[in-house]
Amino acid sequence: MATALPAPPERIWPWLVQMGGGRGGWYSRDWLDNSGEPSADRIVPEWQSLEVGRQLKGPANVWTVAVVEPNRTLVLQSSYGLPPGHSSDPRSGSLPRAHLDGIWGFHLRPAPGGWTRLVIRTRSRGRPRLVTRPFGLLVGEPVHFMMQTRQFHNLRTRVGAQV
Repeated sequence: MATALPAPPERIWPWLVQMGGGRGGWYSRDWLDNSGEPSADRIVPEWQSLEVGRQLKGPANVWTVAVVEPNRTLVLQSSYGLPPGHSSDPRSGSLPRAHLDGIWGFHLRPAPGGWTRLVIRTRSRGRPRLVTRPFGLLVGEPVHFMMQTRQFHNLRTRVGAQV
């Protein structure tokens, strides 16, 4: 998925690095993904530091920062056993029999007129496929589409308000 935002990448980046529960929120449907707390409507200096390995609280999971390329790329990774609450770490090579894991990448690309193209890439996998594949197609993808389009809208509104 992708959208155009009315500012250069260096003005979008601060919004991305402050994402997370207990931080700037996720700029989507706060009642669902941020425990009802409103997402930040301004850049907060205390939330501008983000390093690989940092954990960010999600609505029902924890996202681990996997890649940080300032003003260019932010990739988050999440893994958890099923049922939720049973943590897993795919880097250890020992995933639980039933698990979900995925990545959520934010890629900023300069666009004409001082704008930015924000490209979102996601990928997930899970076991047992007989359960996780239909769930992903019937629930996961539609929910992601709804939440991601809302995040795009809210980021566009916040960035546009800074102009």
